[in-house]
Amino acid sequence: METTSSHTSLASIGIDIGKEVFHIVGFGTDGRIAFRRKIKRLALVETFRKLPPCIVGMEACLSAHFVSRALRQLGHTPRIIPAIYVKPFLKGQKNDYNDAEAIAEAALRPNLRTVREKTQDQLDLQACHRVRSRLISRRTATINQIRAFLIEQGIAVRAGSRSLRNSLLEILRSRKDEISQRMHDLIMGLHEDWLRLDERIEAVTLEIETISQNEANSQRLMSIPGVGPLISTAVVAAVGSGEAFERGRDFGAWLGLVPRQYSTGGRSILGGISKRGSKYLRTLFIQAAKVILMRPHNWERFSFGPWLRNAAPRMHANKLAVALANKLARIAWSVLRNETPFDCHVTMKI
Repeated sequence: METTSSHTSLASIGIDIGKEVFHIVGFGTDGRIAFRRKIKRLALVETFRKLPPCIVGMEACLSAHFVSRALRQLGHTPRIIPAIYVKPFLKGQKNDYNDAEAIAEAALRPNLRTVREKTQDQLDLQACHRVRSRLISRRTATINQIRAFLIEQGIAVRAGSRSLRNSLLEILRSRKDEISQRMHDLIMGLHEDWLRLDERIEAVTLEIETISQNEANSQRLMSIPGVGPLISTAVVAAVGSGEAFERGRDFGAWLGLVPRQYSTGGRSILGGISKRGSKYLRTLFIQAAKVILMRPHNWERFSFGPWLRNAAPRMHANKLAVALANKLARIAWSVLRNETPFDCHVTMKI
């Protein structure tokens, strides 16, 4: 479907990205729809090569960064927009052309926050973290299934994967009269799966650590207390050098480490943390904060030590961990933007 209009005065184009088919809608400088078109994925480059350079909007999705790089090479100005910011511009019922039209309108808004385009190295690093996270989830599921099968046989093992690892083979040997051969074989198979997952997780973790040693921003981030190869590489994969945020508090808010706000009539109401943004990265920062809180004898070594010492008596442990995680995230943004390692004895502008 396409309207008869010239392509020489385009203001923006919206792309609704699909697996095989893209729907595109172009807006002219007069604010009217210039064309609507459905194209195959393989025809993307050839189609946009024939169009004059303009703003091209697309929703943030799996292939958005690849499409953005391809269009930038053709002279266009791509903008990756979070889906939540596109929804207010949707008119009528939901279909592919209406979605593309809403994206094209959203792309024209100068104050709309967009997603920073990721490089191929960032996508590779992000993939490593996603694979590791999936493997850990599978390992946890395997351990839980082994525990469930043992409980069905009346055998309870102390909490913790280490306890189960150290006692599983002995349990199967000493209780062989109580456990059927079929159940024994199933549990042994799960144990072998557990060992293979351990090997895969160790290999991916080692690759991430190797990357962190060769990445300058990652090395600077590891100067922050509680931040190691996993957190530093995850931050680099997610935000690069942090240029998408104007200040550290914006980065903390993007991670969902600030209170959810519901204010009206001049009255501010603050609730629990918003939990927006990257759940994986937020979890890593909170874990780093909890590690620091476990060692109060080291607090005075840090520039935020006096704040932590004063806040600890009046705040719940979980709330204090989130507050410290927010502070660590803001420090991480400052380290990235200033390109200087963190000095534990100097208060940074965050």
